[in-house]
Amino acid sequence: MFNRKIISEINLLASQFRVLTLLGPRQSGKTTLTRMAFPDYEYLSLEDPDHRQYATDDPRGFLNDHPKRVIFDEVQRVPQLLSYIQTRVDGDKIKAQFILTGSHQLELGAAITQSLAGRTAVLKLLPLSMAELYEDQSVPDIDSLLLDGFMPGKHADQIDTVRFYRAYFQTYVERDVRQIINLKDANKFEKMVRLCAGRIGQLINQVSLANDVGVSATTINEWLSVLEASFIIFRLQPYHDNMGKRLIKTPKLYFVDTGLAAWLLGIETKVQMQRDPLRGNLFENLVILDRLKSYYNQGRDPSLFFYRDSHGNEVDLIEKQHNGLLATEIKSAQTWHSSFSKGLDHFSALKKNVENHIIYGGEQSRVTEKYRLVSYQELAEFGEIQIK
Repeated sequence: MFNRKIISEINLLASQFRVLTLLGPRQSGKTTLTRMAFPDYEYLSLEDPDHRQYATDDPRGFLNDHPKRVIFDEVQRVPQLLSYIQTRVDGDKIKAQFILTGSHQLELGAAITQSLAGRTAVLKLLPLSMAELYEDQSVPDIDSLLLDGFMPGKHADQIDTVRFYRAYFQTYVERDVRQIINLKDANKFEKMVRLCAGRIGQLINQVSLANDVGVSATTINEWLSVLEASFIIFRLQPYHDNMGKRLIKTPKLYFVDTGLAAWLLGIETKVQMQRDPLRGNLFENLVILDRLKSYYNQGRDPSLFFYRDSHGNEVDLIEKQHNGLLATEIKSAQTWHSSFSKGLDHFSALKKNVENHIIYGGEQSRVTEKYRLVSYQELAEFGEIQIK
């Protein structure tokens, strides 16, 4: 059992709201976590055809059969149930009467806004963070980190990495995607996802993707929205703060789990990972998503951006904090080089109150007057730095 950092936020919000909603990708640990946090609650999965049919045909009768505290798993399968939950909690006024989980933001977002606004707290649970996975353990080499990913079920059950992500992706396309959209050509969709894996850490070019896949840019835009809504990809937005028109305004693409991205790229061994030209991009992906998890685990909206201007000056990660900005450069190289701080130096000259970090693949960490150098082995600790 993994010690999930979000549990303190779950307990706090459960004492304040009538409904608690936990969103996240499939197999990120939502069911395990909610059943552990609320052991006395009845548990019902709306993936079960009988439960789903009953809730769809007679939602009022369904809720009457489960009047006490209940966990409804994968509630996006019956979004109309939320209106009846609203009526129930408005009448009973019991804290944390219902715990809801879901893996599709698109379907649940509108239903929650319409039916449960002001009644539910919404949290997001992503796969394991570095701190959660390697608590009280030594952190393995970078290539193992990138290959194995951070899905809790994969690690808890010690499932072979390639087999796990093959099954995960097949299930995602055959079940989840078809629930969200009318997918006419699964092969083209799968091709698009693999092409996205080859563009990790790059600016999203929908026209280029459309040409490579053989569909319209409108279709690519729709499919990217589906991938983001179902927690497969994450789009990192560019930083803007009245710094002129030379800034890049297109988001960058990352995957929520590096293990899935590596599998999509056909990387199955550490030797392949060491030689792959996208190894640095995958390491960047790992660091940025670990920071995103830290925000979500604290119940905070992420304030994450990247900086790039038309002259090629770039910082991999910018975080807005109450007392200034945190700028982070990410390098997978094992040896420190002075060029690592080039982008940070440029950005710091433009902005005041900037704290600079460099995360790299080496083993030595140190603090200088200009920046903090962080070994990837300390990434777990870095990822849990309190957001200021």
